[in-house]
Amino acid sequence: MDLKNYIASIENYPSEGIVFRDISPLMADGDAYRAATHEIVKYAEEKQIDMVVGPEARGFIVGCPVAYELGVGFAPVRKPGKLPRKTISVSYDLEYGSDTLSLHADAIKPGQRVLICDDLLATGGTIKATIELIEELGGIVVGCAFLIELKDLHGRDKIEGYDMITLMEY
Repeated sequence: MDLKNYIASIENYPSEGIVFRDISPLMADGDAYRAATHEIVKYAEEKQIDMVVGPEARGFIVGCPVAYELGVGFAPVRKPGKLPRKTISVSYDLEYGSDTLSLHADAIKPGQRVLICDDLLATGGTIKATIELIEELGGIVVGCAFLIELKDLHGRDKIEGYDMITLMEY
């Protein structure tokens, strides 16, 4: 199954010159969504995953079914103020400004083997920050899985040294 057939490309969204890759058609098609999930599960099975982590919000959409299939837990990475218990946070730079991500302080146990899942690898900033949160808690990032990689943005460079899979490249 060619998963690219289930990605909508929207020109000039959210701003002029950007091509937005929308995964909504993939999620709307049960067979395509299942196929994408199974590709990531197949990648993860040999890694002895203890926990799946995904940044909001599309990382939840990708990571939760993977965690379910693997029979492991899922921990959400959120914007500040969205998690109700004690958290750890990391700030990172964006092209214009900065952002902050948070993770529950007890989400990852030392030594747990963690898979990060998200819909898209673009510049790599969100994933690098997610890796920092996991490692601060003593987790071991054994893989990163993405539906899409935007090759021209070189996000892979920011997470060099970490094993990863992308199902589609643009």
